[in-house]
Amino acid sequence: MIQVTKPFLPPIEDYKEYIDKIWNRQWLTNMGPLSSDLEMRLKEFLKLDHLLFVTNGTIALQLAIKALELKGDIITTPFSFVATTSSIVWEGCNPIFVDIDERSLNIDPSKIEAAITENTSAILATHVYGNPCDIDAIQKIADKYKLKVIYDGAHAFSVNYKGKSIFEYGDISICSLHATKLYHSTEGGLVITKDPTLLKKVALMRNFGISDFNKFGDLGINGKNSEFHAAMGLANLKYINQIIEKRRELTLQYNTSLKTVKGYTPKWNEFSNPNFAYYPVVFETEQLLLNVMAELEKNQIFTRRYFYPSLAKALPYLAPQDLAQADSIAKRVLCLPLYFDLTIEEINFISRIILRTQNNTEW
Repeated sequence: MIQVTKPFLPPIEDYKEYIDKIWNRQWLTNMGPLSSDLEMRLKEFLKLDHLLFVTNGTIALQLAIKALELKGDIITTPFSFVATTSSIVWEGCNPIFVDIDERSLNIDPSKIEAAITENTSAILATHVYGNPCDIDAIQKIADKYKLKVIYDGAHAFSVNYKGKSIFEYGDISICSLHATKLYHSTEGGLVITKDPTLLKKVALMRNFGISDFNKFGDLGINGKNSEFHAAMGLANLKYINQIIEKRRELTLQYNTSLKTVKGYTPKWNEFSNPNFAYYPVVFETEQLLLNVMAELEKNQIFTRRYFYPSLAKALPYLAPQDLAQADSIAKRVLCLPLYFDLTIEEINFISRIILRTQNNTEW
């Protein structure tokens, strides 16, 4: 069986070394030594001045919205994981969907301005599959209308834009460290901001708003993470360059094997480096996608329609909305298997099935 993804696991001896330290200290959570060490090492690796390790990417989004004190409408993308939109609603704001660009699959900046009203407080854009948004265009609009910018960089670990970490941009950026991600801590997330005052505010919020043993500095939640998750993050960080390089090799093989596929892969931002987190294919038709999925499943190969359906139509707590590009892409995009243990031979096998299926005149 070939799964769509598998979490990278370090040698168990590496993980156990950290677990032994937890056992000896009996410090399990509340930002212990391993969590603090992970924050420091991630800042070094990503070349960031400020970074906070939190429970998960969803909590990271909710903290970002709360810390920026956003109200009213937040312009966002319908082509993302549900947490991007649900976090907006959860924090009492209104998501305003703007259609996406059919090549990058990111929010289309040329459509943002028309969606801005006196109730708009921010733009929350997703770097879809880790591919950077048109950051300059978004920031120009935000500056013009005095809007805050949050970037959902759940998929964007290790991505740079114009020579700097992708997380340097916007008022706040977040990242997910979930087990399915390129780099993970089993469960986890990151909140990143260049503003030290804003960072301090998020740090207080992460720990119930507690500023001292008997004092509260802000409204907060429990957004902390455990030493066990930090241990996995530290163990995995040793192998991140190997992980990225292996995924690069696999991606290049897909590119070669699927050069005649009836579809395309998203166009990566020209000012950025890919991190090879996913291998999405946008097929010519939804029927072709369904045929490919069915044939792959017959061979115990599993894929994922990531993201389907469009959030503008999928959520029972929001009125459905027609957005031509998002609707079309969501129906036609399929993420193929991609993970560290996948082999070149397996990629060739997957590709042969896809090409055979699309060329079968019986379809």
